[in-house]
Amino acid sequence: MTRHPVLTLLLSILIPLLGSAAPTLAQLAEPGASNWVDKPHSRMRLVSAVTAVGTAETLTLGLEVELKDHWKIYWRSPGDAGYPPEMDWTGSVNLTKAAFQWPVPSRFSVLGIETVGYQGHVILPISAKLTQPGDPLILNAKVDYLICSDICVPDQGSFSLMLPPGPAKPSPQAHSISQYLAQVPKNGTSHGLSVTEAVIEEGGVVRVAVSANPPLSQPDLFVEPPPGLAFGPPSVTLTDGGRSALLRAPLEGEAPLLGQTISALVADGIRGVETTIDTATLAEPGAPLTAAAAGRAPIADLNGGGEAPALWTMLGLALVGGLILNLMPCVLPVLSLKILGLVGHGGGAPRRARLSFLATSAGILASFLALAGAAIALKSMGAAVGWGIQFQHPLFLTGMVILLTLFAANLWGLFEIPLPGILSNLGGQGAEGGGGSLVGAFATGAFATLLATPCSAPFLGTAVGFALAGGSADTLGIFSGLGLGMALPYLVVAAFPRLATRLPRPGAWMVKLRWVLGLALGGTAVWLLTVFAVQVGWQSALAVGLAMAVTVTLLALGARAPTIRKLALGGIAFLFAGSAALALRPPPPPSAAVGSDAQTASIWQPWSAEDTTRLVAEGKTVFVDVTADWCVTCLVNKAAVLDRGPVAALLAGENVVALRADWTRPDPAIAAYLASFGRYGIPFNAVYGPHAPNGIALPELLTDGAVMEAVERASSPTLAEK
Repeated sequence: MTRHPVLTLLLSILIPLLGSAAPTLAQLAEPGASNWVDKPHSRMRLVSAVTAVGTAETLTLGLEVELKDHWKIYWRSPGDAGYPPEMDWTGSVNLTKAAFQWPVPSRFSVLGIETVGYQGHVILPISAKLTQPGDPLILNAKVDYLICSDICVPDQGSFSLMLPPGPAKPSPQAHSISQYLAQVPKNGTSHGLSVTEAVIEEGGVVRVAVSANPPLSQPDLFVEPPPGLAFGPPSVTLTDGGRSALLRAPLEGEAPLLGQTISALVADGIRGVETTIDTATLAEPGAPLTAAAAGRAPIADLNGGGEAPALWTMLGLALVGGLILNLMPCVLPVLSLKILGLVGHGGGAPRRARLSFLATSAGILASFLALAGAAIALKSMGAAVGWGIQFQHPLFLTGMVILLTLFAANLWGLFEIPLPGILSNLGGQGAEGGGGSLVGAFATGAFATLLATPCSAPFLGTAVGFALAGGSADTLGIFSGLGLGMALPYLVVAAFPRLATRLPRPGAWMVKLRWVLGLALGGTAVWLLTVFAVQVGWQSALAVGLAMAVTVTLLALGARAPTIRKLALGGIAFLFAGSAALALRPPPPPSAAVGSDAQTASIWQPWSAEDTTRLVAEGKTVFVDVTADWCVTCLVNKAAVLDRGPVAALLAGENVVALRADWTRPDPAIAAYLASFGRYGIPFNAVYGPHAPNGIALPELLTDGAVMEAVERASSPTLAEK
């Protein structure tokens, strides 16, 4: 269709004016969202995943609904009663068509009446096709819906939303829309579900068999019959520890099925897989008829995204993940504080050792609860949340560099002064009986938690994804489990304090140990400065590094010449303030290179969701790596798998396109992409191809075999069907 530049120009000028004159044409709240329409039992609004139209032909919108307790709206096939929301787009400009995409629903059974729908909070994603990509989009929509509790109330709502021309930047709602878009069943591949049989038995019983990895928790079968027919709730038989299930839904009534096509959805929490059954002929019991669209489970196993196992299973994974987190590279720099805390109790009193390790455990748990509280607060404001995202902020990095510098200087014996006393105690000093003060032990645990967040341990991603995708209670519960797991070694020592008190008493050998461990903390500060440099530039990073070097020098002078202590402390305060000011400088433009060196930069191309879709449509196999300079597990994956051996050769070949998404800085598009897989932390890797268009999620800790197998499955029709 021919563009109309004059019309485009007029719309670009008139739309803002109309929006200011008539609030019904433009949202007054957040960009990419209409006003809320408040009703007695609900409120809803129209939202967009982007703030401007960009150049895409299709945009993702959403109908966001918040329902009061015990009220529900209906799925596309509502069951025995009700009807689903319907949208009328009359009066919209530059819109060809728009259609709902339906997340996995829930079943409601009341007095023998079976209905299907949604409660609480839900976003129904909408796929909107533009008439002229790049031109402004004006949306005028009216929704008709039925909302029910003990009674049912038909209602309507009207919305207006304008998306101007310009770059399609993610809106504040993009992350939430992606969460619900990830719950749209499709073929189940990204949800770890696969239909192995779909038939209609004699008598009209729909029988569907599925395999699942991770295992099923509470599966259900929703059958969408032709008009005039209905199916009852299914009987469910779980086998192989929930990895296989057979669901049988009976036909209610005597209406004929021949010549009909039936759609069915197998759901398990927020994940699902769809299939269709052609009823041209009926099958004998046990004989397969036809089944559509089945996929294979992701390699990710328990590290995969988008699943909703039982809460107790997730709590167990959180406990194990937190325990393993103690062994990850991120925690090794703070090992100096742990070691000194342990050996400092040599020859001391068991009671003192027990209290110290309980205080450290409390510090870990308090930090995890603080992280949970911050995540809940950010989610309530519509912001993207994730594991370790505080390392995306220069001010936080500056604070960590300052703390590490002080800790290292304390271990080297450069200051023994009351200010800052808590920091002194962190190094293992200042308390009779050895082992530092209880305040210092508590802060050591909190500091260890902060340094642990750039790392991902096995099972950690699954637990964090469950926590951040769920409600506030889920977030608090899972983060408490992670904290308890990480604190478990300290709790063991607290239960058996003689593990610490039987160690040799501290002596001269401790001086050399303190120097070595101080170097470890200093090295960590240097590494954080390299991350800081990516975010604010090398000049600012070098200035902060120089300020820390001067800080160490002033502390050394103050220790040897008490008369200049006040001058040294004043100079340190000035340097710290200057470092914080540097952290608030605007970031430099991002570098074009995405690799760690010239060789890897030539292999990797910058990631975008649009490029991924385009390359797969062209028949390419695509490997996506979401990484960040502060993610230590990402560096391990690169060194062990991605940048060496057969995987590096495969990615450098002509058959695979390697895309890298750099999350060192905040990026809502990357956060939304991770949320579409149910992930909230990195590393994250996925493989796409002609036979895996929805992507195959990989484990957090990569292996050559896992990557090679995923690439084969994405590119080979034979393996994709297995």
